[in-house]
Amino acid sequence: MNDRLSFLPVSFFSMVMGLSGLSIAVQQADILMNGLHGIGTAIALLSVIVFVILCVLYAAKTMRYPAAVREELSHPVKMSFGASFTVSLVLLSIALYASAPAVSWWLWAVGSALHLAFTLYVLNAWIYQSRFEIHHISPAWFIPVVGNILVPVAGVAHGAQELSWFYFSIGLLFWLVLFTIIVYRMIFHHPLPDKLLPTLFILIAPPAVGFIAYVKLTGSIDAFAHVLYYSAVFLTLLLFMQLPRFLRLPFFLSWWAYSFPLAAMTVATLIMYRHTGVSFFGGLAALLLSVLSLIIIGLVMRTGISINRQQICLEGH
Repeated sequence: MNDRLSFLPVSFFSMVMGLSGLSIAVQQADILMNGLHGIGTAIALLSVIVFVILCVLYAAKTMRYPAAVREELSHPVKMSFGASFTVSLVLLSIALYASAPAVSWWLWAVGSALHLAFTLYVLNAWIYQSRFEIHHISPAWFIPVVGNILVPVAGVAHGAQELSWFYFSIGLLFWLVLFTIIVYRMIFHHPLPDKLLPTLFILIAPPAVGFIAYVKLTGSIDAFAHVLYYSAVFLTLLLFMQLPRFLRLPFFLSWWAYSFPLAAMTVATLIMYRHTGVSFFGGLAALLLSVLSLIIIGLVMRTGISINRQQICLEGH
């Protein structure tokens, strides 16, 4: 067990991102079907339990194998997944806002501060390095810097309007920069390795979360909000066209990259339905929520099976 602990990936926190994303989506779906809010809160509590367990395990890894942690957080590919910890804190603050506002505030404050610190750390590493190559980049690079877009979703509710605009601006700026680089890498260089292919779904998250945050900040759906939402819709359609390719992949922990972006797309569609009242958005939101729920159930089962078979936390995984 001790040896396997040294290979515990920080990307495990993407489980919390997926579960808390589902929790938020189910709570928002209460506008379609009364009674779902309590289920969403229960999923939020499950997310907290998973988060605490992972924190304990990763803290043990940090104490026993500090060199392994340093290597992971300086690795060109693995580094970006370190932000899944701070993003999980922010997501949990959103999921718990209705049921535990005081806890939500602390999670948001700590998560936002740590995420800003990690953003600066990653940007410094990207700028002052001599070993990163174009093939190292993947959509996972969105997590540290574009993850800032998520902060306003709870930040506005906690009264931090100007601070929320600050984080939104950071995320929006680097979404455009990184999106350009990632598209260039995918078109003109070798395809992503199978292990990282599921991270393509992360492309959906910046415009979908950007739409949610922008509507929170402005309180309405204007022209720019429509651009963000329909950008996310197009990317979702593009990726669902690749479904046969994704279904052929063996299970990797990176499969959890399917979950949070779809949760963000679901919540964005629910917000469109709430603001416009157009029945199409209500039907689309119900479909997305069903797909998201099935995917999360499948991911939990596949992850449990892999843990039971000791196929996770191995060297090279």
